[in-house]
Amino acid sequence: MSWYQTRPLISLELIRETGVAPHTAQIIDVGGGASSLADGLLADGYLHLTVLDVSRAALDHARERLGARANAVTWIEADMTTVTLPQETYDVWHDRAAFHFLTESEQRRRYVEAVRHALRPGGHVIIATFALDGPTRCSGLEVMRHSSMTLGTELGARFELMRTVQELHRTPGGREQAFQYSLFKKH
Repeated sequence: MSWYQTRPLISLELIRETGVAPHTAQIIDVGGGASSLADGLLADGYLHLTVLDVSRAALDHARERLGARANAVTWIEADMTTVTLPQETYDVWHDRAAFHFLTESEQRRRYVEAVRHALRPGGHVIIATFALDGPTRCSGLEVMRHSSMTLGTELGARFELMRTVQELHRTPGGREQAFQYSLFKKH
């Protein structure tokens, strides 16, 4: 898992930057599977977390790692392009390293429909993908690299870009991968 981070500092910083209240905010981590974001959010006092991933094994790994704290998380095993989520429920939609696997326009359209449906007005979307100068493949699969501008085009006019962060991620194998994080607000 070349994308894995022990503590996802940029994601945690951007979530705090949204200003959502830890005790009331509804946060979904899409493609979060084995990610340690839930660990960090629970440690920071966030109470209403959902992790969605297509891989049961990844979700099981995260549940096992969290132990008893896993009961504080809602776990959804589903494909992010076909899942039906509750309407206008989430204050923050977070995705680090899942969207860039959607190489077909129809996949991205369905994903954006899910975001528009599930995110509350005034809610925030954080999407981290390989940057335009990042890798073209990940875990043996082709990816689509993005910038905040290409993501803004995908999301549409109801989403305002609030911030972009560039990261040079070092993989466990020592390689560097250029990521971009984009924070949008839904109007």
